[in-house]
Amino acid sequence: MVHKTEALFRDDAYLRTADAMVVAVNDRGGIILDRTIFYATSGGQPGDTGTLERPDGSLIAVAATITGETKDEIIHVPPPEQSAPVVGERVKLAVDWQRRHLLMRMHTACHLLTVVCPFPITGAAVSEDDSRIDFDIPDASFTKEGVTARLMELVRADHRVFTRLITDEELAANPGLVKSKNVRPPVGTGKIRLVCIGENASIDSQPCGGTHVKSTGEVGEIHVGKIEKKGRENRRFRIRFGPMPAA
Repeated sequence: MVHKTEALFRDDAYLRTADAMVVAVNDRGGIILDRTIFYATSGGQPGDTGTLERPDGSLIAVAATITGETKDEIIHVPPPEQSAPVVGERVKLAVDWQRRHLLMRMHTACHLLTVVCPFPITGAAVSEDDSRIDFDIPDASFTKEGVTARLMELVRADHRVFTRLITDEELAANPGLVKSKNVRPPVGTGKIRLVCIGENASIDSQPCGGTHVKSTGEVGEIHVGKIEKKGRENRRFRIRFGPMPAA
C-alpha cells in the first residue's frame, strides 16, 4: 500500500517543527507520517535530518529522508536498532534547521548560477558547503571571477523568491522553462511547481520541488570555487559559501 504524505515544506520551507501521526512503519523500519516538514532526497538536494519526539518525551533520530514508491510517499529513516513508533502514534517533528537552511541558501544559489550560465544542465548536486552544476557549455570564456561577480550582483539585488503552479499544458507550451538536458519534471498531476525569482519572475522561472530561501539576499556571500572540464563541452561549476579566496 502506498501512503501519501502531506508535504508541508512545499508551502512553507521555514517550518522547523510540526505535529504528525504515524501511518505506517515499513519492513526496513522506515517511518511514514500523515504530514511532514522533512524534505525527501530528490532533484540533487539531500533529504532532511532531525528528530521525532514521542508522547513519552523520547526521541527518534531521523538519519535520512527518502521517497517511497511514489514522490508523495515520504519515508523517515531512523538509525539501525532504534525503537520504532507504532501506527496511530502522535509525534512532534523537529528538522535540523541549521543544515536545512544551508541547503535552502545553496539550492537558491544554484538557481542563480543557471541564470548566469544559461546553458542546458547535465547534472547537479546540492550540499551544505559545496554544490555543483554541470552545464553543456561550449564557451570556455566563463571564469570563476566573472561568474562570481554576476552571482553576487543577483544576491545583493535581494530579488524575491516565490513559487507558483502551472498546468501540464502550460509547461508543454513553454519548453524553455525546463533547463535540465536529461531530466523532465513529473507530469500527469495537472500541476507543475515553478520556483520564480524576481518580480513577475523577471530573473528566473523553472520547475523545482526543492526548498529555497525567500529572497536572494538571504543566500549571502557565495563564490565559484572551481570550474572543471568534464568532456568536450561539459563543464562543472562548483559553488561555495564565503568570499572568493585571494589568489
